[in-house]
Amino acid sequence: MPAAGLMSSPNMDAMSQANRRILLAKPRGYCAGVDRAVQAVELALERHGAPVYVRKQIVHNTHVVRSLEERGAIFVEETDEVPEGSVIVFSAHGVAPSVYEAAKDRKLRTIDATCPLVTKVHNEARRFAGQDYEILLIGHEGHEEVVGTTGEAPGNIRLVDGPEDAANIDVRDSAKVAWLSQTTLSVDETTQTVAALRERFPLLIDPPSDDICYATQNRQAAVKQIAKESDVVIVVGSPNSSNSVRLVEVALDAGAAHAYLVDDSAAIDPAWLETATTIGVTSGASVPEELVSQVLDRLADAGFSTIEEVEAVRESMSFALPRELRGPRR
Repeated sequence: MPAAGLMSSPNMDAMSQANRRILLAKPRGYCAGVDRAVQAVELALERHGAPVYVRKQIVHNTHVVRSLEERGAIFVEETDEVPEGSVIVFSAHGVAPSVYEAAKDRKLRTIDATCPLVTKVHNEARRFAGQDYEILLIGHEGHEEVVGTTGEAPGNIRLVDGPEDAANIDVRDSAKVAWLSQTTLSVDETTQTVAALRERFPLLIDPPSDDICYATQNRQAAVKQIAKESDVVIVVGSPNSSNSVRLVEVALDAGAAHAYLVDDSAAIDPAWLETATTIGVTSGASVPEELVSQVLDRLADAGFSTIEEVEAVRESMSFALPRELRGPRR
């Protein structure tokens, strides 16, 4: 016979199932900038017909990209892949001025879906560069947003990739240094990086307002609230989504025993759920809600039928459509 204390009964299993719950973070999913960018492609297809070309992924989510491809969007890496005279949409992450020039040379009809908060950082970069400041841009090398911002003032911008990288930065004049940041970073890590830079450059100038976007901050605040009570946190988002990857890191730092990034419900490993009683669920700012619903259905099948929504902050932000798309629909 099994040793005492190791036996289970149907009643015990039922109690275990009954105690299983989901803490669902709010806000989660689409932010105003992503919603605007996706709408831009949809409206461009409606008004101009397929194909409509999109430079890079409009937002960093494989499901969104695939859905738009099915409707007639063609995603390209650079403007020279687009037939002359065609319609091209620039992604939410922003582009350098040289990309606009290349599109103009090919007589492309451009629709700029850059998130207005990214545009704000571009404007700050131009302003600081115009005053001959050296700009320390906190961000991840190769990320499209960083590439676009750097293109605004390549001679004035130095990339700083985290607090450890601050020690490697040298500047021309320590009295003429300012910092900016990629909008999708971890708030805590950015604060640490700025502190490390300020130790080296006490006269470091701050941007006029916080560069980390409201949606990134709000989703990180929400995941912190659910992480401390969760055995496992599941973040819905694609691997190339910076803000989604940061949510996993924030969840672990906030006390979650385990945190995982999944593109969709099919990526959930049943082993993650075996001993858990509380699962936290959130999603990155480029994730449609239907993917979260599918994850909740998958967890319900595993016995997590109780859902408690945890709201960290209310969101009401919205952005106007790109000017090229304003006005009545056809």
